[in-house]
Amino acid sequence: MNVITDELALALARAPINAAIAAARLVGRGDERAADQAAVDAMRAALNTLQIRGRVVIGEGERDNAPMLYVGENVGAGKGPELDIALDPLEGTTLAAKAKPNALSVMAVAPKGGLLHAPDTYMDKIAIGPGYQDGIVDLDADAGENVKALAKAKGVSADEIGVCVLDRPRHGAIIEALRGSGARVHLIGDGDIAGVIHCAKADTGIDMYIGSGGAPEGVLAAAALKCVGGQFQGRLVIRNDEERGRAHDAGIEDFKRRYSLDDLVSGPAVFIATGVTSGSLLDGVRIGKGEVQTHTMVLNCANGSTTELKTRERG
Repeated sequence: MNVITDELALALARAPINAAIAAARLVGRGDERAADQAAVDAMRAALNTLQIRGRVVIGEGERDNAPMLYVGENVGAGKGPELDIALDPLEGTTLAAKAKPNALSVMAVAPKGGLLHAPDTYMDKIAIGPGYQDGIVDLDADAGENVKALAKAKGVSADEIGVCVLDRPRHGAIIEALRGSGARVHLIGDGDIAGVIHCAKADTGIDMYIGSGGAPEGVLAAAALKCVGGQFQGRLVIRNDEERGRAHDAGIEDFKRRYSLDDLVSGPAVFIATGVTSGSLLDGVRIGKGEVQTHTMVLNCANGSTTELKTRERG
């Protein structure tokens, strides 16, 4: 399978950079829809300048409900490598609208067939960072037992393990089990992708992510973890006939299947994230005095490279 070169990865980074800049101009305005649409428009325009034959496998929705960057949309100039693209032009629309930390513009790209076309449903997830043997944690195990297992593997006590969880009523039992184990629980209001990626960076104080969130976001986060050697397990949560239909349309028949990192991201993917608002992962876009500054991470699974981009341009 062809791999994405570092040169192409840096060219692809222009799409989330432009999307982040467009969204940043609306940060704190309280209009989630406007900020998201601005990011979508900017990302689409940037992708269509690239010498690629891209196909959106995870996007802003199905064709009838998303005028731009819908699932199945072809992007790029129509020449060059065939690529699968998963994207979220504004991860954390509420965060951006309220000027809260960790809003991102994110994209994962792999050679054709390299990314799971995850349906727009929920997914139960557990993720940890790099440096551990496979099977240290288990999606079906008690949350507290996973903390103890990870602490043992890390050589620390359970009270030194940090776990990120979306602050939702559905996670009440998980949060109780985590705290009962002694773990430090980091609750986040939004930003499922950023929550998972925190596991990949030692300086965040977060060792594990657990809970249910969007399945498409799971694929994007899995791409980042695969590039750094992390671990991820997930299972779709199908709640009604509509969601069952979405899964069928995506070619999924086994709703009880537990997905590994390689199931979600089978190809040598590239993960790119640009900060919209500043947070623990990236600095946000800074606009002032006729200048725009951005902060981006580019992770390439093919060679294990991590590139940090800081741009400064007129704007």
